[in-house]
Amino acid sequence: MYTTVNEDGVLNNYATEPQMYYSEYPAIWEQRRYVIQGAVATVLVTALVLFAVVVS
Repeated sequence: MYTTVNEDGVLNNYATEPQMYYSEYPAIWEQRRYVIQGAVATVLVTALVLFAVVVS
């Protein structure tokens, strides 16, 4: 932990910062999985909305 003291004697504690890294572009199989997840989520939300309309 990184600690500093100002002129009034007040301590300031700072957490250690994690090392930054750049993300990598997803592979083709990851992109396909994201598309499938989006399709499943769209079907689920559509089904819930239609069910709410039918019930009300």
